[in-house]
This record gives sequence, C-alpha cells and structure tokens, in this order.
Amino acid sequence: MKEKLKVGEIMIRITEWSTKKRNAYVTRFLERSAFPEEAEKAASNVLADIRARGDIAVAEAVEKFEGAKLAPRNFRVTDKELALAEESVSPAIKRAVRDAYKRVMAFSKASLRKGWSMKSPRGGKLGEFYSPMDRVGVYIPGGTAPLASTSVMTVTLAKAAGVKEIVACTPAGKTGIINPVLLYALKYAGATEIYRVGGIQAIGMMAFGTKTVAKVQKIAGPGNAFVTAAKRQVYGYVGIDQVAGPSEIAVLSDGSVPAKWVAADLLSQAEHGSGWEKSLFVTDKYEFAEEVLEELKSQTETLSRKDLIKRVFDRDGVLLVVTKDIKDGLELVNRFAPEHFEIMCEDSLSLMKGVRSAGAVFVGPWTPESAGDFVAGPSHVLPTGGAANMFNGLTPDDFRRRHSFVAFTQGDLKETAPTIEAFAKVEGLDAHGRAATIRFE
Repeated sequence: MKEKLKVGEIMIRITEWSTKKRNAYVTRFLERSAFPEEAEKAASNVLADIRARGDIAVAEAVEKFEGAKLAPRNFRVTDKELALAEESVSPAIKRAVRDAYKRVMAFSKASLRKGWSMKSPRGGKLGEFYSPMDRVGVYIPGGTAPLASTSVMTVTLAKAAGVKEIVACTPAGKTGIINPVLLYALKYAGATEIYRVGGIQAIGMMAFGTKTVAKVQKIAGPGNAFVTAAKRQVYGYVGIDQVAGPSEIAVLSDGSVPAKWVAADLLSQAEHGSGWEKSLFVTDKYEFAEEVLEELKSQTETLSRKDLIKRVFDRDGVLLVVTKDIKDGLELVNRFAPEHFEIMCEDSLSLMKGVRSAGAVFVGPWTPESAGDFVAGPSHVLPTGGAANMFNGLTPDDFRRRHSFVAFTQGDLKETAPTIEAFAKVEGLDAHGRAATIRFE
C-alpha cells in the first residue's frame, strides 16, 4: 500500500492501521496539545496584568492584539448599535437565526435535568434540585469568521437554564465594529450585555471583573489556543465549561455513501482557519479512500477558503486510514476522541453503541456535521484536542447549580447516630459526633 499520495499540490497520506500494529503516522496524528507553551505564557502575562490594572490592562490588550483603540466606556455594545444591526440583517438571515434558536431551545429544555427525591428509611427525604447561575459569560470567536451560530449555541442554553445576566464577549478587530448578524443572533438568543473584547483579555475581564464589567460565575464557549489557555488558567476564579480549541472531525464509512459526501464533510472542519484543524477519515476499503482523496483535491479548489484549507493539508491535518474492518475503524476513532464523529455505514445506529469518546455523534448519510453546527439542536460547543475522553459538550445544565438535600426525621437521625459517632471517633472529630448525639440528651 502507498503511504502517501500526491494529488496536484496537495499531499495527503493514506495509511493502514490495526489494533495489533503500531503506525507512527497515525500516532502522531492522534497526539495534539490543547495548551501550546506560547499560548500558556501569553495567557499568564495578560491575565496577571488584568488582575492588577483592570480596565486599563484590558484596553491595552485590545489595542495590542486586536488593533482597536477603545476606552473602557466603549467596550460595551450600545442599544443603538444593536438596533442598527438588526435593521441591516436580511429577512432570510433573521429567519435562519430564529429557526436555529427555536430548535436549540427545544432541545435544551428537553435535556434539562429534573429534580428528584427519595424517602429515607424513617420517613425523611433526600434528593437533588437545581438553580440557575446568576451571571455567566460566553465567548464568541471572531478571527477569520464571525461565528453567529455560536451565539445561538451558547446564549440559548444559558437562557434555557434560567440565567438572568448573560454576558457575551467577541473580538471586533481593528474597526471595533462587530458583524451585525452576530449581534442580532446574540440579542435574539438572550444576551443581556455584549462587549467588543476578544482573546485572553475577554476571558480575564469576565473572570476577574473590572470597574466596567462585573465578574461572572462561569465562562463557556470555544476559542483559539490563547482563549483556551486563558480559560484553563482562570478556572477556580470562575467555572469553565470545557477545553475547546481547533476544530476536529472523524468520519467512519464502509463505502456505502458517495465519496464526495465524505470529502465535503472532512473539508467542512478544515476550513475554520487556524491551520491546526484535524480531519480523520477511516474506512475498510482502500479504493474508497482513494476516491475520497481525489474528491478532497477537486472540492478544495472550488472553495473560497482553499488557502486556509491547504494550511491544514501542509501540516498533515488530514489523514485517511484503512483498517481491516469497521470494528477496528471504530476503535481508532475512539482513540482519537474527536470533537465531531460521523458514522456513515449501513448499520450506523448499531455502530453508535460502540462509541466511547466523541463530543457529538452524527449518524447516517443524511446528518452532515454542519447540521449540528448550525441548526439541529445540541450545542456545537464541544471538547477538542482529545478532551472528549473526559469532557462533554456544552449543555444547559452547565449554567445551573446542582444542590443535594437531606431532610431527616428524628427517627432517621436516631438510627444513623451510631454511624455518625463511629466516623467522628475514627477521624478525631468529636464535635461532629456531638452535633448528632446532643439532640437526644
């Protein structure tokens, strides 16, 4: 088998893999760092400055990294700007935003965990209940594309959870002007405050608070490596949702769908723009892998962001792997732990039962990942960099607090008092024991 095929100016590797044989190319592809050293250092410096100097440090960081010279009083987007943005958005785009919001809100409400209770042995009650956070922050990436859809996929969930104050931060670039569709989507989804601040400085501003912006309780939303590093470093000052960096996709197919569909889905994530995206295709048919490779080449040349996609190719961010069977292919994808996982096989629903590590799963030939990005219902804010092994995608419950409760009767406490006393004695905590026994003296 050829280890690498050249198609025009694009070099894409086709290789073999099995659970019994190590493959260096595959191993390198699976390994990726969520926290590059450069991003960690930059985040540490900027965050420390914001903690020390507040708004002034935020303004200086905005000028340095985003190119806009803004006074703190101009951080926040005004009601007038929001009204003008709404006027400039076409009816067709407004309908799309409303459609996505409606579907995401419906899914969010259905997914909310319900409080519950059970009886204790002597007539008391135990259980759990939930309360919304008071003030949360969401980060909406700007960069090479204004991600209006992320407005819906974050703010809507916080609103469904019942959060009253929803702060949104997004970069505005040198002009200081935010894309009107993004602003319309933020407002429609329920953001109560919107700031034209991006990058590390946005995370620091929300996490620590300044004279201009009150601190939040939790920060959610995707971002580049610098935003991701900043979120990790403010954990503890605020809650965070997960690690979400450059986009990833894995597609598993037995050749039962057209190769052009597979190629289109792989390219949908490679076009995001950082150059560090990952697209993995796994099949049990070598000839099908060759067809997909040819489609990758031909389709890339037709896309407006082909130069950005080619950066991913140049960094070996697209890999085609042939396994002995689909079962082995599924195991490879589980080890990759991708942000997005498409299963396009004849028995896709059955294969889904074997998924262990993936942010979101897209099942069958009629479920492209882009449906999940824009409209299906679940949030598209998902763990990347292998973090799907330990994190879940964003849900409304990320914006709520879980409370356990215990309501003992006298009989419950009397029955458990000996156990309480025993633990108190072992741990040398006699006041703990007395808190139970004193009630029966």
